[in-house]
Amino acid sequence: MSKDMSPEQARESFRGGLRVPTSGFSAGWTQANLISLPREHAYDFLLFAQRNPKSCPVLDVTEPGETSASIFRGDLRTDLPAYTVYRDGELVEERAEVVDLWREDLVSFLVGCSFTFEAALLEAGVPVRHIEVGSNVPMYRTSRQCRPAGGLSGPLVVSMRPVPAEQVATAVRVTSRYPAVHGAPVHVGSPEALGITDLDAPDFGEAVEVRPGEVPVFWACGVTPQAAVMQSKPPFAIGHAPGHMAITDARDSDYQVP
Repeated sequence: MSKDMSPEQARESFRGGLRVPTSGFSAGWTQANLISLPREHAYDFLLFAQRNPKSCPVLDVTEPGETSASIFRGDLRTDLPAYTVYRDGELVEERAEVVDLWREDLVSFLVGCSFTFEAALLEAGVPVRHIEVGSNVPMYRTSRQCRPAGGLSGPLVVSMRPVPAEQVATAVRVTSRYPAVHGAPVHVGSPEALGITDLDAPDFGEAVEVRPGEVPVFWACGVTPQAAVMQSKPPFAIGHAPGHMAITDARDSDYQVP
């Protein structure tokens, strides 16, 4: 089963053509968002991440042109299940690998992902709907603007998980122990307070049912960097396809605090 795959096995599967969302993959191993930018824009992004740590918690940064990282011993060009390609802020392509697009000036950032704390939620008895139904997590642009940095600005993106009302406090407590992978929710309840008008129409991922007695709970999301690329329009960028993450060689427990 996918949850029992080692990071190496998962990356080999993706390199071989498996193209699926990675929620539930490689239990116990940390997943990460990817954003790769030309060196001339890398400092702006690092500053953007430092100013917006809830949505952009950086786990690792490569040297220009490097195709692996200290926490990712695979190939960043081939070993994720799907990639997005941006030119002047426009999403021009989604593809299975980016070898022919790779540049020697690209600096890659691995950003924490909320998939990392989902096993802990399940262990605490909190349901995770998109895992239950085998879909991608729903993600939404919000009306909250991140703090800009240099030439980068953009909205906060959030992921949503429906949580039974009586378990919201547990979900907050469990996820707050993972500050490097977004930590506690940024909002609980009314999506309108975030400028989200329709939960059935996520900007990324797939909608999931919010059942009677459940509350929509929103966490900061590592697709925020891609939303910043779309708003700020650097000439070139590569990212992961939302929900199709880099499975790293770091352990979830590495990012858990007491």
